[in-house]
Amino acid sequence: MMVVTPGSGVSFQRRPGTGQISLDTTTAAITAPYWVKLERSISGSFTASHSANGTTWTMQGTESVPMGSNIYIGLAVTAHDAAAICQAVFSSVTTTGNVSGQWAHQDIGIASNDAEPLYVAMSNPDGIGTGTPAVVVHDDPAAAQIDTWTEWIIPLQTFADQGVNLANIDKITISIGTRSNMTTPGGSGKMYFDDIRLYRPRPE
Repeated sequence: MMVVTPGSGVSFQRRPGTGQISLDTTTAAITAPYWVKLERSISGSFTASHSANGTTWTMQGTESVPMGSNIYIGLAVTAHDAAAICQAVFSSVTTTGNVSGQWAHQDIGIASNDAEPLYVAMSNPDGIGTGTPAVVVHDDPAAAQIDTWTEWIIPLQTFADQGVNLANIDKITISIGTRSNMTTPGGSGKMYFDDIRLYRPRPE
């Protein structure tokens, strides 16, 4: 990548190979607004340059990086601070060569989910009562906005108390929103779930 930073000037940063140490070639005392350019040759050699006017370019560095014939290109901004939100404006962005596809965007590390509850539903093959699964809702009504790894422990007795036969479970579902309101569109965002497991009873 070729970057322009608030305090360190322009920098050509790269890894010559997968998993290798990150290298940089940096020129201080340059601040935005400024032009940067990254070019890739057919042989796989990358050349990074910078310019004060978009016409006269100064080469920052070169590096040969093995890659496939099809690659992704993009623009990125970071605060280098997990507790801070950073904003930048890109203008006069151009691409040359055989570039296809639409630009996509993704926030990384920003709590941009809409506020939604989280719940787990569990059911038997023949249902319980009228066929409605037992449901346990997370204590936080805005659980979709939790941005740190959080353990959620649900005693199985909570489902048994609602009539579920724990010896004959056929479906467990993790969902966001309100189960009784399936017609109103909910929010948007992304969540990650891992280490879903059963534990033997643990001491209080």
